[in-house]
Amino acid sequence: MSTNVNSMALSVPRSGSLEAYISSVNSIPMLTAAEEKSLAERLQNEGDLAAAKQLIMSHLRFVVHIARGYSGYGLQQADLIQEGNIGLMKAVKRFDPTVGVRLVSFAVHWIKAEIHEFVLRNWRIVKVATTKAQRKLFFNLRKAKKRLGWFNRAEVETVASELGVTSAEVMEMESRMSAHDPAFELSSDDDDAREGGNFSPAQYLEDKSTDVASQVENDDWDAHANKRLGKALRALDERSQHIVRARWLDDSKVTLQDLAEEYQVSAERIRQLEQNAMKKLRSAML
Repeated sequence: MSTNVNSMALSVPRSGSLEAYISSVNSIPMLTAAEEKSLAERLQNEGDLAAAKQLIMSHLRFVVHIARGYSGYGLQQADLIQEGNIGLMKAVKRFDPTVGVRLVSFAVHWIKAEIHEFVLRNWRIVKVATTKAQRKLFFNLRKAKKRLGWFNRAEVETVASELGVTSAEVMEMESRMSAHDPAFELSSDDDDAREGGNFSPAQYLEDKSTDVASQVENDDWDAHANKRLGKALRALDERSQHIVRARWLDDSKVTLQDLAEEYQVSAERIRQLEQNAMKKLRSAML
């Protein structure tokens, strides 16, 4: 079956509107297992692109969550999310609802694969030429070469003189440009793989210790709980709000006696007010 899932462009805005985009995708309801299976079957059996779009849209929050784990590479978060979205679309196109697994469990590998490829491709470019002198060398060094292979000492000094850089910079850039990118994953007959070790980039980039679906679910629950707590806190009278904040929420906590002196009542009365306020908060959170 041929579908145009990959043609569904999901534009991720730049940093100015990125938070609005993230807020928007987080507001899209997650699908139940039954809804997800029904949509996937429509896509698989009928080529229903509306079903594919719904599957994609409901899983965009997972892409955002995964992309955040790659923020340490100096790449734009919007670009990482965009690449992850491509992986998600590929996963939706290939998802088989008869296997009995949720789409997010299947899609996480496709999302990470696209982000990994983007990171490795751009990380190599960034590392090759980072300073003005290195960029100058990067674009002129191949043109300056007169033969294949490594430069000899005289050639290094000639190139350095022509480009106005040091001999050390020429040798460093030649070394970088001559290096080969490692394979993303090790082959099955690799010595390290046979001995139980795996040092491929895939192993460094991917974190297999956590479940993405559970993480996003927990984050959603925490955000929801915080909203409910804030609403419940605002429903308290002003004095009770102040007592709860001063005793539990502020960075510098105060004692019952401090509040008793402030309100000119006994410490026991402050304790009673605190207990009543906490009881109301707990009831609101149930």
